[in-house]
Amino acid sequence: MFDGRDPIYLQIAEAIRGEILTGALREGDQVMSTTQYATTYRINPATAAKAFAELVAEDVLVKQRGVGMFVAEGATGRLRASRRDAFFDDRLAPVVREAAALGITAAELTAYLHTHLDQEEDR
Repeated sequence: MFDGRDPIYLQIAEAIRGEILTGALREGDQVMSTTQYATTYRINPATAAKAFAELVAEDVLVKQRGVGMFVAEGATGRLRASRRDAFFDDRLAPVVREAAALGITAAELTAYLHTHLDQEEDR
């Protein structure tokens, strides 16, 4: 599972964020404990704890002392908003700049997006 270039704790945090965004984990759901992560993925429990600490700092997870970690209320909306902002800033803005440099009009971009978004919705 953890074979990327990023540190394992970041990969764990990203995997949990992804599970929340896809609905595999819903708000209020309990996530695996650090011990379960460590055992399942054969990693140091401190590595899983570091991922959880990052997600707690982001208000994605909340800790209930003596019970475990749970997906925070509103986590899905916060993650989605954050990803949308990053999508526009990191991915779409460079495309728009490139389109302008190529002389592609807003109408052409809009038509392209409508066509491809309609195709995605039909899937």
